[in-house]
Amino acid sequence: MKAAKLPAMASPHHVSATRTFPVPFDGAYQQTIEWPLEELFPKRFGPIPPIVRTDQDGTWGSVGQVRTIHLSDGGSMQERLVRADAPDAFGYEITGITGPMKPLASRIEGTWAFEPVGTGTRITWSWTIHAKSSASALILPVFGLIWKGYARRALDHLEGLLLSAGSAET
Repeated sequence: MKAAKLPAMASPHHVSATRTFPVPFDGAYQQTIEWPLEELFPKRFGPIPPIVRTDQDGTWGSVGQVRTIHLSDGGSMQERLVRADAPDAFGYEITGITGPMKPLASRIEGTWAFEPVGTGTRITWSWTIHAKSSASALILPVFGLIWKGYARRALDHLEGLLLSAGSAET
């Protein structure tokens, strides 16, 4: 009897968005990692709902911390901080996805990277999305395009937040 051949797992789908901000490099990492997610992601973008609440202990920024992110559509996810290399990058892994995104991804690896550019900072936000199934892998390129619009808007919003935080400090 021949052994059944298992279907190959789909390759993860990588997406990223980059923007240069007119904010000093020395504060961009800390302000971004600590910013409340419900303030950073307050609006829906297509099928991607806003974040309405985050359950976490203390200030976000230590490797190993876990928080629960609640979305306006009733979905939630667990985020674990897996990297915190100030002032250059932090990374996280999202698992335990519930709600409408559950059939799409089994897990997501995210990274925020920071680099000085002149008197400002280049910030790159990226996701590596691991498909939940071979069927959902077919949808990931379309979802990736939607995510890029979501990320572009989030980076625009982050710029306003960082600029207003900088002007509040002076």
